Amino acid sequence: MKCAACTTAPNFRLRGVLRCSPVATRTQRKTVVFSHPFRLKGVDRVLPPGDYEVVTDEELIEGLSFPVYHRVSTAIIVPAQSHRGSSVEMVAIDPRDLQSAQDRDTAANQLPAAEAKPASGRS
Repeated sequence: MKCAACTTAPNFRLRGVLRCSPVATRTQRKTVVFSHPFRLKGVDRVLPPGDYEVVTDEELIEGLSFPVYHRVSTAIIVPAQSHRGSSVEMVAIDPRDLQSAQDRDTAANQLPAAEAKPASGRS
């Protein structure tokens, strides 16, 4: 039997009273840094270099003998397309796309070995 407010969580009885079992969720936030302009799927423009907050929501998988969470959603907070500098928007993204963008940014920071060596004084 489920309560009227809850359609997914199982119910349990505590001292004879029917109660909802809440879904345990957590939100993790991290900052990622881009040194170069970059693109992400889901964002229809090139984003400027800078620090970006990434928000990941996870739900607890119940019924295990140890806590395990699975990712429900990941979003990045980006400057809004409007002309106001303080406006931001939260865009849902695939974490694999974010990782690919970070990998491209890191690769752009690394110079090829030939360019990294100092030039000799010979002409």
